[in-house]
Amino acid sequence: MAQQENHLDRERFCCSICLDPLKDPVTTGCGHSYCKSCINTHWDKEEERGSYSCPQCRQTFTPRPVLGKNTMLADSLEELKKTGLQAAPADNCYAGPEDVACDVCTGRKLKALKSCLNCLASYCEKHLQPHLQSAPFKKHKLVEPSEKLQENICSRHDELMKMFCRTDQQCICYLCSVEEHKGHDTVSAAAERTERQRELGLRRQTIQQRVQDSEKDVKLLQQEEEALNGSADKAVEDSEEIFTELIRLLEKRSSDVKQQIRSQQETEVSRVRELQERLEQEITELKRKDHELKQLSDTEDHNQFLHNYPSLSPLSGSTHSSSIRIRPLRYFEDVTAAVSQVRGRLQDILSETETKILQIVSQVDVLLREPEPETIADFLKYSQEITLDPNTANSNLLLSEGHRKVTYMGKDLSYSDHPDRFTGSLQVLSRESLTGRCYWEVEMEMKLRGVYVAITYKNISKPGNSLECLFGFNDKSWSLFCDKNSYSFYFNNIKTPVSGPVSSRVGVYLDHSAGVLSFYSVSDTMTLLHRVQTIFTQPLYAGVRVYYTESTAKFCKLK
Repeated sequence: MAQQENHLDRERFCCSICLDPLKDPVTTGCGHSYCKSCINTHWDKEEERGSYSCPQCRQTFTPRPVLGKNTMLADSLEELKKTGLQAAPADNCYAGPEDVACDVCTGRKLKALKSCLNCLASYCEKHLQPHLQSAPFKKHKLVEPSEKLQENICSRHDELMKMFCRTDQQCICYLCSVEEHKGHDTVSAAAERTERQRELGLRRQTIQQRVQDSEKDVKLLQQEEEALNGSADKAVEDSEEIFTELIRLLEKRSSDVKQQIRSQQETEVSRVRELQERLEQEITELKRKDHELKQLSDTEDHNQFLHNYPSLSPLSGSTHSSSIRIRPLRYFEDVTAAVSQVRGRLQDILSETETKILQIVSQVDVLLREPEPETIADFLKYSQEITLDPNTANSNLLLSEGHRKVTYMGKDLSYSDHPDRFTGSLQVLSRESLTGRCYWEVEMEMKLRGVYVAITYKNISKPGNSLECLFGFNDKSWSLFCDKNSYSFYFNNIKTPVSGPVSSRVGVYLDHSAGVLSFYSVSDTMTLLHRVQTIFTQPLYAGVRVYYTESTAKFCKLK
């Protein structure tokens, strides 16, 4: 009796939306009570409709009611909690939309605790008891609650599917095995399950082993990351300390030079001023003497003149100012020149070491790189569609076929001026910048002279026809010269003869991060012509140089 009353208390003080004891209870105008959060969530979904209904009696309210706390109900709940009212256990809760309901319960159904594969029904704790206590039911197969029990019934014969057809790979009933599946390889579903379970166990072992191996690799990578970060931090710290010391040495040397210059300046200025004072005194004395001589010269009395003439004081020795040698604008300029030489030497050293340091830094590679492509199929995985930029094309070059083909016309086509246009060299660049792994092919038609297939930094010089503009004749571009009978590779104005089968099609492979650039002769097979290993410091652009009338170069469309 007490148990029944406790059950009634639970129902009375439970929210009909969440089925749990009320939390922060509120009451609607129709008198039904809910958790405040539950009814607000329910009404939020009805916001667009403009009216708000009670989930139990369906009474509607307009506008949305302002909910107040049901203090009396809240106090009662607190008291009942103290006397033993608790939330209903999970296995005795009423079934919600996402739960499997008991097939025996009437009215509000409880959650199912188990499903029976023999009965094809699901049971709550109460209605499951016969399966647990009665001998005839103990051989039934109980599983976790499932809504898919009917999938175990043969739709043709309405029989439980206890067989498996290996020929058709599907579950069947006994009647199916002697009718439409007659002569097929059939076994019991249990036997097939055992076999599949064994395979599943092996697969799980494989997966678990791979998980263990991967976890070990993760730990190794974590250790590698820590070591990498530690090494990088130490290198940065040491480098900063070394450069700081260099800066201190330069500042000290600068201070020493400044002090020496000022000291010598003071000495020389003192000597100049001393000589200047002596000259000024001599000038004063000479002017005084000149004044005396003038007075004597102006004396009209011959006797007085002759009387005073012997008393004239002799002239003092001259400082010989004519012997002073002034070197116009050449005082400490030689010091500046010497310091400039030091700066030049230091810049050369820094430039040389920068390349070396960048190369060393780029060689720090924890993970193994993917192998370079070998077959045509491998290269095509990295195929890059190349189109030519008309703003870079020399005015004698005609672009066609969707800006993929370039032809030397031998006459000015009157293109508009553009800062990116090659004005003196018969060249053109791609629109696309190239980073990562890329592969493309160039098809050539040569009337007399060949074609340069190139790759370059965007900031290569454009105006004029100097070596700074030509592909392969500076340190900003690399080019393969493809003649009718031979190949040559150019970089920084250095020519390297290249041997290999001559073909009208050349493939170019670039791995920017690895600093790899390779040229291939392409026919039925691919033959490596030349490979470059360097450090690329900027994005690259494809380019061609065509310099004989009606010769063409076309960037191919690759599948």
